[in-house]
Amino acid sequence: MRRRRPDFFMVGAPKSGTTAMYSYLRKHPDLYLPERKELRFFGSDLEIRDRPSLTSDEYLDYFRDARPTQRIGTAYVWYLYSRNAAREIAEFAPEARIIAMLRNPIEMLHALHGEHLSNGNEEIEDFTDALDAEADRRDGKRIPPHAHLPQALWYSTVARYTDQLERYVAAFGRERLHVILYDDFAADTPGTYARTLRFLGVRDDLRPASFDVVNASKRIRSEGFRHFLSRPPEFPRRIIRRTVPGPLRRTLYERAKALNVRAALRRPMAQETRERLTRQFNEEVERLSAFLDRDITQWTAIEAQRRGD
Repeated sequence: MRRRRPDFFMVGAPKSGTTAMYSYLRKHPDLYLPERKELRFFGSDLEIRDRPSLTSDEYLDYFRDARPTQRIGTAYVWYLYSRNAAREIAEFAPEARIIAMLRNPIEMLHALHGEHLSNGNEEIEDFTDALDAEADRRDGKRIPPHAHLPQALWYSTVARYTDQLERYVAAFGRERLHVILYDDFAADTPGTYARTLRFLGVRDDLRPASFDVVNASKRIRSEGFRHFLSRPPEFPRRIIRRTVPGPLRRTLYERAKALNVRAALRRPMAQETRERLTRQFNEEVERLSAFLDRDITQWTAIEAQRRGD
């Protein structure tokens, strides 16, 4: 008997509300999304370090508890960025639906830098300096020793949404792609949620009792503990791998990571950096406006950026 595969995929972008939407969708009785959100199985072009890919059996095991009447969903925010993931997902689940959540690239990159600092993928504290390091990092230089996804440090490429979306249109067709803007999600969470349910073909009159804030900005508590979690000593690592089942290892790892971060406000972005990114992404936002058939050029309006809107 062929094991069930996901009916829909949340593919990114990072820091655009996917964690919150995932948590809300998990509460719907007609949907099944596993407790673990970031299941990496596709995206063969992504250079993931110290985190082995799931096998096919391991991946499908995460969906084994779904009821026959439920639609299965999963998420990995770097599938949008990946050049290969759209094609690979289509080969695996050709009838799947795709959800992409997008955020103003200027705000997304600022938030992503903070996320990288909290999870060990970044070590340059200043956002502007991190942007300036991109050229070196494309050449393999100045990569943090514990970085798990060096390509995610190519900040300017992460925010090239239009090319990324076009790969999914080519693989699935426009009707199977649902794009959510972070602005809409923040301004009208219940309405955005209901529209997503309709896209997935499930009842849209069922919603969580509340839409709590999920995945607020964080800061690391202990660099040493983070490094220990990223690369524990070889001997205890072998013992743990032999004696602790994989799903339990992952649960304990995620809990330990969560204990090592605290909620914190991001450092404000320098105005010069904001205006630099505004100029850099102006053309991209115009392309995205045309793709979505919606004017979102306020994202890169100089006057708005000077006000910090």
